Amino acid sequence: MKKRLLAPAVAVALAVLAWSTPSFAAAPPALAAQARAAIESDTPRLTAMFKDIHQNPELGFMETRTAAIVAKELKALGFTVTTGIGGTGVVGVLRNGDGPVVMYRADMDANAVEEATGLAYASKLRVKRPDGTEVPVAHMCGHDAHVTWMLGMAKALAGMKSNWKGTVVLVGQPAEEPILGARAMVDDGLWTKNGLPKPDYFIGMHTAPVPVGVVMSSGGRKMAGTDQVDVLFKGVGGHGSTPQLTKDPVLMAAYAVTQYQAIVSRVIDPQETGVLTVGAIQAGFDNNVIPQTALLKVNLRWFEPKVREQMLAGIKSISEGIARTYGMPEDQMPVITMKGGSTPLVNTEALAGRMAAALKPVIGERNLITYFPPATGSEDIHLLLGPHTDVPFNFLVVGVVDPKLFASVQKPGQPMQVPYAAHNPNFIVDLAAIPMGTLTATISMLELLQTGAK
Repeated sequence: MKKRLLAPAVAVALAVLAWSTPSFAAAPPALAAQARAAIESDTPRLTAMFKDIHQNPELGFMETRTAAIVAKELKALGFTVTTGIGGTGVVGVLRNGDGPVVMYRADMDANAVEEATGLAYASKLRVKRPDGTEVPVAHMCGHDAHVTWMLGMAKALAGMKSNWKGTVVLVGQPAEEPILGARAMVDDGLWTKNGLPKPDYFIGMHTAPVPVGVVMSSGGRKMAGTDQVDVLFKGVGGHGSTPQLTKDPVLMAAYAVTQYQAIVSRVIDPQETGVLTVGAIQAGFDNNVIPQTALLKVNLRWFEPKVREQMLAGIKSISEGIARTYGMPEDQMPVITMKGGSTPLVNTEALAGRMAAALKPVIGERNLITYFPPATGSEDIHLLLGPHTDVPFNFLVVGVVDPKLFASVQKPGQPMQVPYAAHNPNFIVDLAAIPMGTLTATISMLELLQTGAK
């Protein structure tokens, strides 16, 4: 996910907050107090679990170790667990009498980013991808916290079964970063092979580089649709000293990178949102060799399907035009591969409001944000619903930055700043966010389960 979860209106809302972690000694409802006490006592274990997952990150569809942790923990709590869905996906089900079915998801994969935090438990791993490339791996988007929050919430709910009724469905999802994991689980029979009940509610949470204690629960359109697109330019390789004897795919790809930007600036309506990013250019190995091919890895962001179609059509037209200009025959046109994507994420207004009301007495009104505009970050969590598109859904955003650090980067009279962003080598989940996020997840689940009625 490539998520820029802050927007100008959010900055205005955050500017009036008191930057201190909410005290667990507030006066919440009795059920919240019980949950808070259970999570406080479990915090040392959860913190150790978080550090372990952080030190051992895994890329999408490679999350065997993380998936095993999820499965082991859920089985120990009495969940019925199924593994290997969509590759490394895990589903745990805990039935506790008649009542609502509430589904919750945590994504498990990390990023191909080299960590630079200097933490004692920082990742130092490098792995080989299936294509043979070696890359660094680190949790620079907070999915390690997501997994920990879910497992902490699972333990709290298992210990409070006398206080709620219904069915809890917890999902450990692979490969959110490449936007492939949710569809993979659905395509592998998530709903057709495993006897899962249709949810009455579906919720999830994501880290954000704002102070620990801040939670955003906002209805409506929140995140953009996205597509991952590979464009492979073909050419005729040869010696770098005799370019006239070649057809240089590197040059073709270079022109394409710049010309793609005109799609957004000159084709799309200026009042619509479209983002086209080339995240990688891969070609050749040696200084003096013109390679046979050059690969562009492109990412699109959009809210309206028409904008998506305009960008895809533009990529095809520009790519083929460049190839023809440099003499490539019709049977050697660039190959465009759609690798993964998601539709825009839309929170259900009523559910977002209900969850905000439940969280307010726990985290404090000034730490609760109930409106923020759509962001051009993307997610695939909602695709896990598969055919159940009518299920109420809400995706919370949870602060993970040390409040003092956050305050230190603010400048009087200047727009709000964040000390680091998701996918940045210095992204840090403050350890105080572990119990706070777990409490947020637990209160959210209890709100939807405690009445025992749909």
